[in-house]
Amino acid sequence: MNNNISYSRVGDYFLPNITLNESSPKTIQPLGRYGRMHKAYLHEHRPILYNTLLLSERLYPLCREIDQAATHRLATIENRETAHEIILEELVYY
Repeated sequence: MNNNISYSRVGDYFLPNITLNESSPKTIQPLGRYGRMHKAYLHEHRPILYNTLLLSERLYPLCREIDQAATHRLATIENRETAHEIILEELVYY
């Protein structure tokens, strides 16, 4: 059997040398609040999906995407609330 996987001996066991394909830690942006919350939710309530995403290297890109979407949505809501407050203040003074 010819496979291209190298192994390291740890005690009495041979473990495969497996690494993630993601870039170096310096170029990876950290997860924000909502990305971390989604990761924790998956870990606690959907462990099979969490492990599948983690092993296929799709967990962190998914969490980053969710974090960016939630942050954008929150900013949009805050902008709308600010606009409504300005309009209400103008109506009160006239």
